[in-house]
Amino acid sequence: MSAHWTERPEGGGRFALKLIFAIALRGGRRLTRLILLPITLYFFLRRGPERRASREFLSRVLQRPASAWDVLRHLHRFAAVILDRVYLLATDCSQFEMHRHGLEGILEKYYEGRGLLMLGAHIGSFEVLRVLSLERPDVKVKVLLDKSQTPEMTDLLHSLNPKIGDTVIDAAEGGTGVVLALKDATEQGALIAFLADRARPHEPTRDVQFLGRPAPLPVAPYLIASALDVPVVLCFGMYRGGNRYDLYFETFAERIDIPRAERQVRLQFWLDAYAARLEHYARMDPYNWFNFYDFWKSNRLADAEPAAVQPRSV
Repeated sequence: MSAHWTERPEGGGRFALKLIFAIALRGGRRLTRLILLPITLYFFLRRGPERRASREFLSRVLQRPASAWDVLRHLHRFAAVILDRVYLLATDCSQFEMHRHGLEGILEKYYEGRGLLMLGAHIGSFEVLRVLSLERPDVKVKVLLDKSQTPEMTDLLHSLNPKIGDTVIDAAEGGTGVVLALKDATEQGALIAFLADRARPHEPTRDVQFLGRPAPLPVAPYLIASALDVPVVLCFGMYRGGNRYDLYFETFAERIDIPRAERQVRLQFWLDAYAARLEHYARMDPYNWFNFYDFWKSNRLADAEPAAVQPRSV
């Protein structure tokens, strides 16, 4: 099975990525999607750890042995979503059919001016959610993102739309600077978004039940939410094939309070609640699951007592 997710190399070199980006921008989406077929086959044949992780996840969620076709479909879905990131950042969203579920209720919370914490996962496209900052100029969006994890891809994507790049808080910087940036964004009433389903090496985690087996999730998102004292919402951008996306927004908590005396119990409660919603969306469309590593056995520090709030990466 694949190593810890941070240890997997970024797919493709800078030249290959720039070539694909150039084809995408000049040839258009319909033409460029044709090259996803050989790309998918290449990764199926060459990236054994990701292939095995896909088969493990799909077999568990589908409750049957996953076939080679299932894995190919899974990898192709991922490639299609990555390609769409180019168009979502470089052009407007008019070529996409996006159905938004629950957005107005979330915006009502945002317009209260208290700030908002939005948790997502590596399910579907997070980019369609970041586009909110372009569609709604009055919504101030900040995204906590570890630029060091996929530097080539991140740099190229942000070069397509510097405005989106300007919304990033770089989690790779770590420490007090990131915590202060999050606090500052909250005081400005911003919507702060990041993904809460992966832990970095040596980051404290807790085990939760996910698809019938214990899996480690990071505790930092809930400590951050408690420290910022703002409402927390969930968001998942599910790719439905073709040019269709379903964007789901839902309230997770009006406030997450984790006093030190009750830290263990409160953390487990919120982790279990998030895991339940994660499993719900994973079952809704398994081929939107983009954690291509051993989600259940990756490096963990289960039941570790977190010493401080450490920001999570996207």
